[in-house]
Amino acid sequence: MRKLLTCILITFISIPVFSQVTFQRNGVYDERPAQYAFKNATIVVDAQTVLDNAMIYIKNGVIESVGKDLQVPAGTFVYDLKGKRIYPSLIDIYSDYGLPEVVRPAGGRGFGGQPQLETNKKGAFDWNQAVKPEVDATNDFKVNATKAEEMRKNGFGSAAIHSADGIVRGTSAFVSFGDGRENEVLLKGKASAHYSLDKGTSTQTYPVSAMGSVALLRQTYYDAEWYKKGGSSQERNLSLEAFNAMQALPQIYEANDKLGILRGDKIGKEFGVQYIFKGIGDEYQRLDEIKATNSSLIVPLAFPTAYDVEDPFDAAMVSLTEMKHWEMAPANAGALAKAGINFALTSAGLRNKADFWTNIRKAIEYGLPESKALEAITSTPAKLLKVDNLVGSLKKGMLANFIITSDNIFSKDNVIYENWIQGKRYIISDMNIADIRGVYDLTVGEKTGLKLNITGKADKPEYSIALDSTKFTPKVTRMGDLFTISSKFDKKESNDTRLSGYYDGKSFKGEGVLVDGKQIKWSAIYKEAAKETTKKDSTKAKTPEIGKIVFPFTAFGNEEKPKQETLLIKNATVWTNEKDGIVANTDVLLQNGKIAKVGKNIEAPAGAKTIDGTGKHLTNGIFDEHSHIALLSINEVQSVSAEVRQEDVINSEDINIYRQLAGGVTSSQLLHGSADCIGGQSAIIKLKWGENPNNLLIKGADGFIKFALGENVKNGNNPTPSGRYPQTRMGVEQVYMDEFQRAKEYEKAWKDYNALANKTGVVPPRKDIELDVIVDILNKKRFITCHSYVQSEINMLMKVAESYNFNVNTFTHIMEGYKVADKMKAHGVHASTFSDWWAYKMEVKEAIPYNASIMAKVGVTTAINSDDAEMARRLNQEAAKTILYGGTSEEDAWKMVTLNPAKMLHLDNRLGSIKVGKDADVVLWNNNPLSIYARPEKTIIEGTVYFDSEKDELAQQSVAKERNRLMLKMLAEKTTGAATQRPTPRRNQRIECDTIMEMLDSEK
Repeated sequence: MRKLLTCILITFISIPVFSQVTFQRNGVYDERPAQYAFKNATIVVDAQTVLDNAMIYIKNGVIESVGKDLQVPAGTFVYDLKGKRIYPSLIDIYSDYGLPEVVRPAGGRGFGGQPQLETNKKGAFDWNQAVKPEVDATNDFKVNATKAEEMRKNGFGSAAIHSADGIVRGTSAFVSFGDGRENEVLLKGKASAHYSLDKGTSTQTYPVSAMGSVALLRQTYYDAEWYKKGGSSQERNLSLEAFNAMQALPQIYEANDKLGILRGDKIGKEFGVQYIFKGIGDEYQRLDEIKATNSSLIVPLAFPTAYDVEDPFDAAMVSLTEMKHWEMAPANAGALAKAGINFALTSAGLRNKADFWTNIRKAIEYGLPESKALEAITSTPAKLLKVDNLVGSLKKGMLANFIITSDNIFSKDNVIYENWIQGKRYIISDMNIADIRGVYDLTVGEKTGLKLNITGKADKPEYSIALDSTKFTPKVTRMGDLFTISSKFDKKESNDTRLSGYYDGKSFKGEGVLVDGKQIKWSAIYKEAAKETTKKDSTKAKTPEIGKIVFPFTAFGNEEKPKQETLLIKNATVWTNEKDGIVANTDVLLQNGKIAKVGKNIEAPAGAKTIDGTGKHLTNGIFDEHSHIALLSINEVQSVSAEVRQEDVINSEDINIYRQLAGGVTSSQLLHGSADCIGGQSAIIKLKWGENPNNLLIKGADGFIKFALGENVKNGNNPTPSGRYPQTRMGVEQVYMDEFQRAKEYEKAWKDYNALANKTGVVPPRKDIELDVIVDILNKKRFITCHSYVQSEINMLMKVAESYNFNVNTFTHIMEGYKVADKMKAHGVHASTFSDWWAYKMEVKEAIPYNASIMAKVGVTTAINSDDAEMARRLNQEAAKTILYGGTSEEDAWKMVTLNPAKMLHLDNRLGSIKVGKDADVVLWNNNPLSIYARPEKTIIEGTVYFDSEKDELAQQSVAKERNRLMLKMLAEKTTGAATQRPTPRRNQRIECDTIMEMLDSEK
């Protein structure tokens, strides 16, 4: 009775003063100050401070004091927690709790059918629906009792909530998981600002690509800066006002993977913003690069489940990357902690929030220190959100947000008894319930010799009944100290005997009904403590063994990134691409990433590695002038997309990099596609397998941009009119004329402003990252590579360029170049074409395989390109076709895939030939490189061997071995009854100029 009154009293007085709000009440209510103390507890103030046998005193929902031997005022209810612990309640930094569900539109979001070119949103807001900084989570927040209870049960007391919708997502609210009204549980409005590259529910066509999302975010920053500097006098824009206002908040950016973090950091550095990155749990794959960003992370604990690989056909659909990530994902948090990277953990992504504790314990098992784990769910999120004066630790003046536990919070057997939020008590498990575990002598009527064994957790006991060697598992229902038990007590019994009774603090007593209906008495007298079924291992648990991280994190990745060496290649047939031509029995020394010497009988310097080139051919690396590999997206779909940059979407993990190294390719120009009249800016890279995207870029290279002519840009192959201008080839010309004229006027506006910049009150022009690129073209600082087929349009663009006093740099494809080669030479334009592709669409019907040779003989610098990941692996053979079609010499044919592309991209001072001082990008072939039997034995970039045919054979064996090891591990996981997932089939996608959708990683 006393215990019952105590529970009632605690519940009654735990109504906090926070309930005294402006809302009117119907009836009477208690206004007494809520003050109570918890003594004799182990109090974990924070991850670094633990007080044994201490007290915490709270009043009106706020912590008044924490320590030992505290004196508390009269009238304080004192709660004795002997043997129990108190921790700060957990904080979820990345949640959508209490907000409307984000429902994405069905279909293509304005793409794939009739495009929605302009915003549908009414009012003085941003021009793009995906930019909505005016969204404030406090306006949409509604208490959700069911979800709040779920979070409380898992120990959470508060969360930062935001709407995960759009590229600029607005601001979050910081709320508690209390059950009061919204104005009672809202702890802080506008807690953080949120961004992503996912346009979310926007049905507006732009952007359709990740690079378009990057450009839109960058332009928004510039627009906001202009607005702040005086643009507000020219227009009223509520979105830009909200965007500027939220810059003082913590800036949280959702990245779609570890490379997305690097991509976002690049944006942040451009605008002086230090983002907090929400990752996906693969950050361990690029630790050094992520640490270098100096960013804090928000890390989910949603680990992938094992794949069901029992069927060999299913197993073949699972990539090595997926297998390795399944194994290594639990070690992510531990790796971050070891690397010294600051991070918070989140329950985001978990379908079942109860898995949070299972997974955090798994992360600890895989190397995450408990102290770091505690910080990551308490003090760290509080500091990142700048609410550490309210929550995250247990100190004077902070909110009374804490949990009472039975044990170490990370212990498998720990029980969360209560979660106090804003000083209000929420009972999770009854901490006053008796611990009944033990071994009892059970007597049921006249039946003796029975043993009742009660094991398991104190709050979730497990029951068994034994008679000699026979065991029974009873059904037990418990209500406090009252019990009902149903069980057989003899194998011969057909039905259960039903017992009811109570626990008196030591033993059980009661009455029951036997199978035959006879009423009896029963008892279970305590004999001894419960015996453990398994012996505790006193040794420290070992961290599970997992595979090695490889760079990149895919098949054929290396445990260590390849290193630059001093290499002497002896006695090779060297294709110099210089006036010496092809020279036999020649040595080439590669040193410090450059070609140091070319000649005969070169002595190896100290520390050099000598490679025997006898009977082999040494060339410079192949340069693919037109490629779309290693990109997450190819096209942004609007008439002019000059603002987008391919370098923003480089995927350094693309297996095609390795495959093309195996074909002798060392450099590529990664081009935008041909959906737009003016496409995006190129990325020129070296195929440094294992490096991050930024390290693939050729530093100091001139800027290039993709233009396009013909059927693609006018939607000539679209059976349904798109409504997008232009629809004719004439319209394409007008797009160019209009854009160049606008760029001239834009440049003049900036010149006029700069002349008046010192005068007060002068509003600068709005920086336009699209027109900035066009101005660079006019000023010959950026150069055009143009997708082209038909001679009339080729002539048109040359005339447009000449009318604006610049030249087109390169026509790519240029299938009718043989018709206008003389005009091309006069204009000074280069040609990059296919060897023998034709008739794959109407405007290619007059293409001929003699095209390259004819243009070259007229004097046009001509290259053979791929535009295709598979063709790029055999560009040496594509070059050889010009010998068949047109009688091109071997040396000139080879230049079409080496020196000529380097000239087109203004890199022939560094690349394209074997000459002292140039980059040490060379390939050692087993045969004449123009032979169909030729195969690279070594592909070297800047003195680093990135492909070695002998090591490749070992790597293939290693990949097969690693796949088998991981499959066996997954099969073993399945036998334990763990959940598995079915592999999903992959569609091999051919990536070319007109590919629209986002690219996905793939490996075979």
